[in-house]
Amino acid sequence: MSVLVSTTEELQDKSTTAEGTSYLYDKLSTSVLWAKLTRWEFWPFSVFYFPVIFYWSWLVIKTRSFFFFTASNPGIEFGGMLGESKNKIYQNINPEYIPKTFKLKPGLNCTEFIARLKTEGLDFPFILKPDIGERGWMVELIKNEKDLIKYLADIKVEFLVQEYVHLPVELGVFYYRFPDRENGTVSSVVVKEMLSVIGDGRSTVREMIMQDVRAKMHLQTLESSNFEIMDYIPAHKEEVELVSIGNHCRGTTFLNGNHLINSKLIAVMDRISKEVEGFYFGRFDLRCKSVEDLYAGRNFKIIELNGAGSEPAHIYHPGFPLTQAYKDIVHHLKVLARISMLNNKNGHSYMTFRNGIKEVVKIRKYNKQKQKVA
Repeated sequence: MSVLVSTTEELQDKSTTAEGTSYLYDKLSTSVLWAKLTRWEFWPFSVFYFPVIFYWSWLVIKTRSFFFFTASNPGIEFGGMLGESKNKIYQNINPEYIPKTFKLKPGLNCTEFIARLKTEGLDFPFILKPDIGERGWMVELIKNEKDLIKYLADIKVEFLVQEYVHLPVELGVFYYRFPDRENGTVSSVVVKEMLSVIGDGRSTVREMIMQDVRAKMHLQTLESSNFEIMDYIPAHKEEVELVSIGNHCRGTTFLNGNHLINSKLIAVMDRISKEVEGFYFGRFDLRCKSVEDLYAGRNFKIIELNGAGSEPAHIYHPGFPLTQAYKDIVHHLKVLARISMLNNKNGHSYMTFRNGIKEVVKIRKYNKQKQKVA
């Protein structure tokens, strides 16, 4: 999968319009500012979610709890809304479905790390990511010792070492199940298209990035992390992957994959989810050899499982209607509240206001610690 320079992200071929209009159109199509203003998928999180606050307030009144969501997934800290340990979640998932993963404390030098890596039977490349983190923060594919040395110098919090999954298809599958029902449903599938460019045999990687607004948004980061390929001229139709982490904040294109939902996928997710104690609502980020293999329940690995704070990420498909995005979010929040209320009736208490505030304060302190990362 790739992000083509001449895709729907370009408005039209300038040769089909008058020269002046074409020039303006071309400038706007590669303008980061214009994209952030006119394409809501690039809006800041706080701006996009501001209208949702009103529905969230209604759910607080309806459930009579500020922290009703903590009962949605009793087996996950804080319901999986914020501050949950990825490592603890992995320990609740059948090892068959997850890559080899282990946790380390910051402060290790490269020699100590590599010794532990060999003990665990892993080698380059591999993934490093904070045990507690969100939106792709400090998640990196480590390809060599140079990458490793930089990461170890930067990371100041506990982090995970994870086997890199060499499977071509990455999906986000949103699943929920009401506690009073035997089976659940898959309500959203997002197909992740990694940030890439396709060579034309003439242009450098940097030149192609400058012609693609999504890639251009991340130019500074790309130049610092991929500087060795910026002047490379790919052959015609040669794909150059710029980012290997499937996160929207890192430039990944999220495509609506809801057409992939069927009874086979639901059956597979039912089987996986029922083995995760205390899980009812969230999104599985996974890699598979093919969608057909996933339907058959083979050749896939779960990269992460996110709880109450999950989004139905198909809404970030370029051009997805804003009104429909809000409808889909409201639907999932409604489901979140209903699952929480059912679990509450079954004896899983909502976190008290006092304890909830303590948890929020703890998470804020952790986030301040994250900001100290170089």
